[in-house]
Amino acid sequence: MRIIQMLPTFAYGDAIGNDTLSLQDTLRNAGYETEIYADVIDAKLGKNAAKQAEDYEYRDGDIIFYHLSTGSDLNYKITEYPCKRIVMYHNITPPEFFRGYSADAEKACADGLRATKYLASKTDLCIVDSAYNGQDLIEMGYNCPMEVLPILIAFDDYKKEPDRKIIKQYDDGWVNIVFTGRVAPNKCPEDIIAAFYYYKKYIQPKSRLFLVGRYDGTPSYKAQLDAYVRKLDLADVYFTGHVRFDEILAYYHIADVFVCMSEHEGFCVPLVEAMYFKVPIIAYDSSAVGDTLGGSGLLLKDKSPQVAAEAMNLAVTNKALREQLITGQQRRLEDFEHDKIKKKFLEIIQSFLAGDAR
Repeated sequence: MRIIQMLPTFAYGDAIGNDTLSLQDTLRNAGYETEIYADVIDAKLGKNAAKQAEDYEYRDGDIIFYHLSTGSDLNYKITEYPCKRIVMYHNITPPEFFRGYSADAEKACADGLRATKYLASKTDLCIVDSAYNGQDLIEMGYNCPMEVLPILIAFDDYKKEPDRKIIKQYDDGWVNIVFTGRVAPNKCPEDIIAAFYYYKKYIQPKSRLFLVGRYDGTPSYKAQLDAYVRKLDLADVYFTGHVRFDEILAYYHIADVFVCMSEHEGFCVPLVEAMYFKVPIIAYDSSAVGDTLGGSGLLLKDKSPQVAAEAMNLAVTNKALREQLITGQQRRLEDFEHDKIKKKFLEIIQSFLAGDAR
């Protein structure tokens, strides 16, 4: 019996790729035979990290553990094998977010959602990153056993040395507002910019905004954001683009507050990263954001610029509130400890193999 992890794209450094590797280590350490197969394999992972999905040869007793997050022919291919299937659903961004910005992204999301509905009657167990994702599947017709399992996060990586040049340049007494993640329409960086405009103009002129993440996937959207910044005549907004891991660490080290205005997240790993680095979090209450925060951070029901800016100011200047936020986030962080998630994952697998999945 083998547990075969499959995914359309096995990318270096992204949340799903890291989760896949961590789950593989967990399975192997527990004595299971396991492999990873993908349609697209990032060369930076090394030639032995995974095998091409087209080369997979089914063996009697195989279980396919499928990471579902986008449109792909593999979403349908996995149903051709006479085996049990576990689907790990990472959620799929509603395609309308990309309309007018990226036809390819819009199509990939639409195809992914269509395939998700197709798999509803062909899945033996679902594992979801958040309760929000589980509700998403229920609304798409899933009635198989379902378990909530947060993404496995490689916290040891965060102990690595951050880029000292960035820290030296920006750790200077100014307020540094940070968001990490792709610059994409569903993440609504324009709302962070609007809040920063109010904060910088009316509250703290000595402040900067760092939007840390790649933006090459939606160039017209990035151009629209640039035009918005120019229209506001707003200084000190930095789009970093894709950066090295040690640079990401540096931005967390200099951050005074982490702001997320995203309108669609299946989990949102950067929220957990901000918890780890003891950066107070201001976040708009949408999709899985509240699930991930689990009662920690400062969750906004209103994303108006004034409300968000005043919340940012409180998180920076109100010492008691700041300490309360960080303490709550540290408490929530304990729920994502590697050993806890690994233990629950193995319990889910063992229960499934024993035929006891709920």
